[in-house]
Amino acid sequence: MQTYRFLSIPVLLLFSLMSAAETVEVTVNGLVCGFCAQGIEKRLRKFPATADVLVSLEQRLVAVGLREGATISDAELTDALEGAGYAVMDIRHTETPIATLREQVKAAGK
Repeated sequence: MQTYRFLSIPVLLLFSLMSAAETVEVTVNGLVCGFCAQGIEKRLRKFPATADVLVSLEQRLVAVGLREGATISDAELTDALEGAGYAVMDIRHTETPIATLREQVKAAGK
């Protein structure tokens, strides 16, 4: 029984390291056109922690998928978005993959 208990600890640690990467969802005011979306995406992709970006004009959503183990502070995101002329209304940290958010945005647009 001791052997199983001893072996289960590394397995649990491995699963905790394999957890889903974080996504930061930001509600933004001021998004009005595709050019806005392209500018935000380009700006946020410059962060080394950024794995993917989703911008939805209709949902007023900017979502940043982070690389495994990486972070971007709320202040950095706020500075980047407000520096580009947008108003940050809310920031939420989730584990919802960007692909899932894309599907939700697409479904809401139908």
